[in-house]
Amino acid sequence: MSEYATSADGTRIAFDRVGSGPPVILVDGAFQFRAFDPGTTELQHLLAERGFEVVRYDRRGRGESPADQPMTLEQTIADLRALIEVLTEGADDAVALFGNSSGGSIALAAAAAGLPVSKLVLFEVPLDDELGTEGAEFLDGLRTRIATGGGEEVVAFFMRDMPPEWVEGAKSGGAWPTMAAIAPSLEPDAESLAWTQSAPRSALWAAVTVPVLVLVGAETLEVMGPAAESMVATLHHAELAEVPAIDHRWDPRALALEIAEFLIG
Repeated sequence: MSEYATSADGTRIAFDRVGSGPPVILVDGAFQFRAFDPGTTELQHLLAERGFEVVRYDRRGRGESPADQPMTLEQTIADLRALIEVLTEGADDAVALFGNSSGGSIALAAAAAGLPVSKLVLFEVPLDDELGTEGAEFLDGLRTRIATGGGEEVVAFFMRDMPPEWVEGAKSGGAWPTMAAIAPSLEPDAESLAWTQSAPRSALWAAVTVPVLVLVGAETLEVMGPAAESMVATLHHAELAEVPAIDHRWDPRALALEIAEFLIG
């Protein structure tokens, strides 16, 4: 059953929680939301079995969290703040965040902005080179297409550097219309990735002093290894671990075990 947190601009953010114990919020990446991504819901329940209260929410513009355009990283961080306030009943208690893919860069930005975060787990955040311009250029192109194009054009642009078989799989498997419908919600994903190139990383996330677990799959895309190494090198207290994952897709049980061991430890 859905519960709701009200963000600073009045947007209602839908979520559900399972289990009991220290709270963990799952921060989705591109194209993910509760009704569309059973793999992350499975991860939610597996983590709950290991002694956590695990929260899954629909990011703004997705699922049960409809929102007006434009959708920004600042709003997305405010959504997380509102959700944390509900979970902690307004106290200053901290929560752990698990960020998947571009959800990882959103989680990093939230921690850097001062949200009460106890630990971070980041799975395969696709960072480009430090101080590069790729992210800003991509964000500009995406914003132009959100403003002037249809949802399918936005999705095609967002996926342009992904393996072609991913695009074909989304089209042939019937996911494409749903992905196109939530296309405007991709802006914070692109904005968070551009943010990671906007200044030297050691300065950019100097305020992130909590322990961070950076995860990369055993068989992954070329960008993921250097991205993980960059995060470990520039975050205060980060460690790197390899998990069973292929082509940006994890094994839920193995991932839940890795996350739980880190959060408990």
